[in-house]
This record gives sequence, C-alpha cells and structure tokens, in this order.
Amino acid sequence: MTKSLYSADARTKRRNAAERRFKAYGAAAIGIAMVALVILLTSVVTQGIGAFRQTYITVDVPLPEAKLDKSGTRDMAVMSKVTTIGYAPLLRDGLVNAIAEAGIQTDLSEKEIGDLISKEAAATVRNRVLAHPDLIGQPERFSLLADGRIDGYFKGRVTMASAALDQNTSPEKLDLADKLRDAGIMQIKFNWAFLTAPDASDQRPEAAGLGVAILGSLYMMIVVLVLALPIGVAASIYLEEFAPKNRWTDVIEVNIANLAAVPSIVYGILGLAIFINFMQFNQSSPLVGGMVLALMTLPTIIISTRAALKAVPPSIRDAALGVGASKMQSVFHHVLPLAAPGILTGTIIGLAQALGETAPLLLIGMVAFVRDYPEAYSSATGLFGDPSTALPVQIYNWTQRADPAFVERAQGAIITLLVFLLIMNTVAIVLRRRFERRW
Repeated sequence: MTKSLYSADARTKRRNAAERRFKAYGAAAIGIAMVALVILLTSVVTQGIGAFRQTYITVDVPLPEAKLDKSGTRDMAVMSKVTTIGYAPLLRDGLVNAIAEAGIQTDLSEKEIGDLISKEAAATVRNRVLAHPDLIGQPERFSLLADGRIDGYFKGRVTMASAALDQNTSPEKLDLADKLRDAGIMQIKFNWAFLTAPDASDQRPEAAGLGVAILGSLYMMIVVLVLALPIGVAASIYLEEFAPKNRWTDVIEVNIANLAAVPSIVYGILGLAIFINFMQFNQSSPLVGGMVLALMTLPTIIISTRAALKAVPPSIRDAALGVGASKMQSVFHHVLPLAAPGILTGTIIGLAQALGETAPLLLIGMVAFVRDYPEAYSSATGLFGDPSTALPVQIYNWTQRADPAFVERAQGAIITLLVFLLIMNTVAIVLRRRFERRW
C-alpha cells in the first residue's frame, strides 16, 4: 500500500508538532523579555520622572543696602563678607510678606515659615546679587527651591501621617504649602538644574544635580576615544592584514577574546595598581578614569574592527594589488574606508559600554563629593588634577543616602544615562546604514 504525499504520516506530524512547539517557545521567550523590559522601564520612569520636576517658591525678596553692602560702594570685598546666613532672613521675610499679601492665615511662626524654603536658596540669591550688584536697594523677584519635604509632599513621598512623625516638617507646614500652591506662590516646574547643577549635601536633596557628573563622563569619554580608537584600530589592522599567522598571533588573538570577557572590576584593580600606585596619577581624576575605561574598551574595539575588516571581500584587496598598489596602499586606500562603518559602530558601542561602567571607577576612587564646578574644568588641566565623578558613580552614590528624595534623584539619573546610551546606539545604527556597502 502506497502512502499519499498529501497526507502526513505519524513521523511528519511529530516533526511539525516539534516545530510548532519550538516557535511557541521562542515567542514566549521574546514575550517574557519584553514584559521584563516594560516593567523595568516603567519602574525607572515612574520613580525617576519626578527628578525633572521641582517645587519652587516665587517671592519678592528685599535686598536692603544696610545689610548687604554697608559701605554703599558696591565693593565686592565688602559684599562677599555677607554669607548665606545673612541672606536667609531676607528670603524668609519675602515669603512672610507674600503670605500676608495673599491673605493666607497660618499659625506658624516666621522661623517655621522660613523652613519651607530650601537652605540652598540663600546661596542662589547671594550668587545672583554678587553677580549683579545693581539689584541691591530694591526687592527682586526670585524663584527659590522649596524644601525637600515640601517637594516630596507634592510628589507623594511625604504624607500628613509621616509628617507628624518627621522632625524636619509638620502637617501644619504641609497645609500651608497647599495654600501657597493654590495662591500661585508655590509651583512645580521643569527642573533644568537637575541636569546642570552640581551635587548637594545630604540635607539638600532638592538641590542635587548631575552637572559635574555629566561633565566628568564627557571628559572620560574623550580620553577613551583618544586612546582606545587609534590603538585598537592600529592593532586590528596589523593582526588582520599584516601579522603572520603563527603560534604567537594565535596566542594574542585568544588573549584579546579572553580580555573582552574579563569582569570590569579587574580593570579597576589594574588601574589602581598602575596609574595610581605606580605612576602616581591623581586619584579620582577624569584622566585616570578614562585610561581605565580605555583598557576595558580596547578588546571590544579590536574585535569589532577585525570583524569589519574581514567583511571586506578579498577581491577588493586583490584588485588593488593587481593594479600595482602596495599592501599598505590597498589597506588604507581601499579596505579601511570600506570597513569604516563597522569600525565606527564598534567604537560607539564600546564607548556606550564604558559610559555605563561603575565598578572600575569605584576602585580608583571616583566617588568624590564635588560640590562646585572646579575652576580647572575651564581648561585642559581639569583632566589631570581635579577630582571628579561620573554618571554611574553618581547613581551609586545617591542610592547610598538616607533621604528618599535621593532615590528619586538616582532614578532620574538612570533615565538620563539611558537616554545617552540610546542616543549613542542610535548613532551607531544610523552610521552603519548610511555608509554600509554591499558587494
């Protein structure tokens, strides 16, 4: 009895069933991964988006000459002697006057009313007055940071019940904050300072920003690019195009592949031993951080560059050699330009990987609390001498602090870091598609 080709036998049915199960397993794996990704991003965004919005108090602050410039000559030496302690009562008076003008009733004392304003606000007003001495003598309108507990109340971190147990605030202060918001004196606005301001102390989470961390990461990426790209590309060209195929090159290739899999913390130990202990470079400087990350990025760049060189058809090399070009001319005039998209893609991916590394930077001491922008950041010397920090280290630092507001700041920093990584990976994809050649 012959079997029909149009009817499946038992074996074919089992094979088709196995294929369907395999497809189902693959679809399930993708579904689980997507669900996990959505949960992760939702958690980070919902907890961190508040860092980009901050509560401000808009009031007219009196700037009496008798307190801020006793000489009356606008002499900076005299005006600089007035510290933030001298400015704090002026901010409190401005808020008290605004409450009175709005007709808001409260049983809080003037000192308790002043506690609604961030301690960072006095420094903000002082810096502006010193930069513009002509403001002295008349009230000036300022948008001042509200205290972190007040900001947390509007964002849901602080409740009336928790405020009753908190020595830094009270339900009466939160009730006054509600009235100030209804009167338009207190507002929640986009917080540009989160991206531009330096870090702040544990008592001022509302003033903490990523400015110095972003600048430190930028400096380190410049060091990584300057060191890792030429060294990695040169090593790849030699190994792929010029090096003889023998035991030594095989050993080198195996070790490069192994170095790409070495945990990043090992590179931190290496950087600590060589760059800091032996070469005596300054701890926490962007130069040391960049050199450590360059060592970590080199294997990635070498592997991706060699893959890009291998992707160029041998006929390109043969054609160049056939018309009289030397080996070097065929590589640099023909092979390398065609491999450039792959090299750039690998380099950008390597930089993106380095941008998110934390462990090696912690080992070389890049956990410095940088309160202000160092003056040396205006010149190249900032690369060598000044302590700095980086985005992933700043995230780690904030997660170790007790105030819940810093957790929100850490989540906001993660969003910022993810945006940078997304941009870098998008640039890599665009470059590959823009310059990709097909043979």
